[in-house]
Amino acid sequence: MNQYEGGVALLEDAALTRAAQAGEVAALGLLLERHRAGMRAVALSILGPGPDVDDVLQDAAVTALRRVGDVRDPAAVGAWLRMIVRNTSRSLVRGAVPYRPIDDLRLPSTDPGPEQWLERHALRDWIWEAMEELSPALRLPMVLRHFSTGVTSYERIAEAVGVPVGTVRSRLSQGRAKLAAALAATADAPHGDTARRVRASSAEARETLAAAENGRFGALLTERWSPEIALLRGNEPVGGRSVLARGMECDLEAGVRQRLAHTVAGRSLAVWEMDLLSPADDPDHCPPSVAWVMTLDDAGRPYRLRLLHPRPVAALQALAPV
Repeated sequence: MNQYEGGVALLEDAALTRAAQAGEVAALGLLLERHRAGMRAVALSILGPGPDVDDVLQDAAVTALRRVGDVRDPAAVGAWLRMIVRNTSRSLVRGAVPYRPIDDLRLPSTDPGPEQWLERHALRDWIWEAMEELSPALRLPMVLRHFSTGVTSYERIAEAVGVPVGTVRSRLSQGRAKLAAALAATADAPHGDTARRVRASSAEARETLAAAENGRFGALLTERWSPEIALLRGNEPVGGRSVLARGMECDLEAGVRQRLAHTVAGRSLAVWEMDLLSPADDPDHCPPSVAWVMTLDDAGRPYRLRLLHPRPVAALQALAPV
């Protein structure tokens, strides 16, 4: 490619990126097609031939959809897309490292102005609206994979959903394919304010932890959570409100505290990712973190809860009826 052709390509990339940032999914599709060969080459250089390459490219497409508003130099979008693939591939190789391919994807340029900020948030709200159009079986793996920070590996998602890893791969593939159709179907629909939902859910998480430390966790469950709340292990119910209350009481009596680290919030799902703080005299008492994965009822109340740790917690398992 000569210098002139290279300059034209950069201008075309910039135009497509700005269109994608304005919410044109077709423009993002064209960008991905233009850079598919380079993205695949990066994945192959790290992973070698195999099905993981296609998984990484699919993940990269969804990440690009979510984060295209963060591209500060539209002409450099090709480097940004390859960075997504590189980070995702390395996370897959490391295995235990959480899948977070978005930490260092910002390219240097001027800060976005108010118009770009509004476009970015409008696109994010649209994506969440489309997510809500997916079936529950597809929505939960997609949200955990692309919006959480710690429940992102196939193995962790399989634990959360209660299905084999192969089924997780299949559902993610189906979810990504259906997301494009859902985006088209919701293009003209009103989109909820995702930032407002996240703020409200974060406030609720902090209020829940404060209530627990004040001895009101059980009362809060009665006031704010569905009367049909059930603790699940995979897809199997293992207890209700009383099990949750006893588990929290046991943790507090042992000196364990939780601190909110990250919130994911939609109309039908919420995820509270907590740091777990062990007592000073027993620093290895508990795993470093826990994710509260909650399915919400039509009133926005949690009615199904999955608690996910890096490793099983014997105390919680002991509380659950056999």
